[in-house]
Amino acid sequence: MVMAQQRAQHPRGTGRRQRLTAEDWADAALAAMGEGGLAAVAVEPLATRLGTTKGSFYWHFANRDALIQAALERWEEVATTAVIAEIETESDPERRLRTLLLQATESAAEDPLEVSLLATAADPRVAAALTRVTERRIAYVAALFAELGHTETEARRRGLLAYSAFLGHTQLGHAVPQALPTGAARTRYLDSVIDTLLGQGGST
Repeated sequence: MVMAQQRAQHPRGTGRRQRLTAEDWADAALAAMGEGGLAAVAVEPLATRLGTTKGSFYWHFANRDALIQAALERWEEVATTAVIAEIETESDPERRLRTLLLQATESAAEDPLEVSLLATAADPRVAAALTRVTERRIAYVAALFAELGHTETEARRRGLLAYSAFLGHTQLGHAVPQALPTGAARTRYLDSVIDTLLGQGGST
């Protein structure tokens, strides 16, 4: 998701204006959501951010609601589908689990979008996207625990616990960052959290 923000801030092409894609607009909308929530998704400021005109927007989208929906679908793709696909290139389930939790936590610490979306969960569009993403993420982590030999029930419990730890860490990282360790100490802390998840008691 950090990459999407960078693309929104530095649209493709230099010099003469390049034709933007719907994906460029969705990335810009996500960057705006991370900075100011849904209220920050407005056509004219986004056009200025992208160095284009409102005409480009209406070429791709019928209205603002269509852009918001496309942006949320883009978030699902970049922050969940693509992440899982990348993690799946690792054959060992424990290494997959460690890599996923470490990378996801580090990424969320840099990108305010997760926290911003949670703060706007009362919006039905955001709520629907959060529900889909949350269920898919928990199910994937639970599947990793199942690969490590846990029963379906226990794997689901650990998957939920892992995701709760991720969200708690993300919220603290943006709201009260001084409460969390930094640098190498943060890596050691996250490793210890993962060790706890892997070794915590419960039926297997």
